[in-house]
Amino acid sequence: MSITVYAPASMGNVGVGYDLLGAALAPIDGSLLGDRVMIESAESGVHYSQTGAWADKLPADGKDNIVYQCAEFFLKKLAIQQGVAIRLEKNLPVGSGLGSSASSVVAALYALNEHFEQPFDQQALLLLMGEFEGMISGSVHFDNVAPCYLGGMQLMLNTPQQVCATIPSFKQWYWVVAYPGISLSTAKMRALLPEQYDKSVAIDFARHLSAFVHASYQQDASLAISVLKDVMAEPYRASAIPGYTAAREALAELGMLTTSISGSGPTLFSVTDDLAVAEQAKSWLEQHYLSQAGGFAHVCQLDDAGTRRV
Repeated sequence: MSITVYAPASMGNVGVGYDLLGAALAPIDGSLLGDRVMIESAESGVHYSQTGAWADKLPADGKDNIVYQCAEFFLKKLAIQQGVAIRLEKNLPVGSGLGSSASSVVAALYALNEHFEQPFDQQALLLLMGEFEGMISGSVHFDNVAPCYLGGMQLMLNTPQQVCATIPSFKQWYWVVAYPGISLSTAKMRALLPEQYDKSVAIDFARHLSAFVHASYQQDASLAISVLKDVMAEPYRASAIPGYTAAREALAELGMLTTSISGSGPTLFSVTDDLAVAEQAKSWLEQHYLSQAGGFAHVCQLDDAGTRRV
């Protein structure tokens, strides 16, 4: 029997929570912003194929694709002799700051786990997803994988007992996201950050993140917006993203409450509680921020469902 799985796009960092906060995205028009994986039985081995709007940006040899590698690892880890035919529908651009690799990894491993009747529980599967995402980024970070898999807004705990925890979100917020059409290497964007931070920056980071989590539980939207600031990455990455600084200023003039970088960019996100303002921001971004073919903008809210069969 064939299984199809959808894994949503995600924002890493969410501005205020560098490597510690992530959120899954759902366009309000009902479109699916994320990768899909289809899987069915085969006699032996891994039979891989790829399709979708961004498939041509993936390695030509399927064995170099992480979805193929996920399937191969999964079968070997459980000593499964039966093969699988697995197909990736690549709907997220690579290097976009929308958790593209996380979406592929999460969809693939979720589909494999479902196909073989859930040999891994939720926590074990999440750890496996983080391990594979680390193969792409060079180190294990769960701020895309966790929300992509579990949905909503996820705070990274990284304890032996628990990887992450869901924190309350603001249902009245609209998250306008815009991908300009260019790709940026996560590794190169990480290289822009300093090796060490001044003590005052570390204190501000801790203060803003803890205040944001507190405000989320108190459902104090004004406090949450006031501290939704990125002091760790944005000061060093903003100038490396063409048009970002100008867009942030224009969005503020339109009435958006705050704007920041999704993951390592170049996608930006901007927040408002007014749908009309969100639509105006989307229109402005489509006209002024999108620079290459394939760029897009969406008005989103958080995807509370996470990865699921469709």
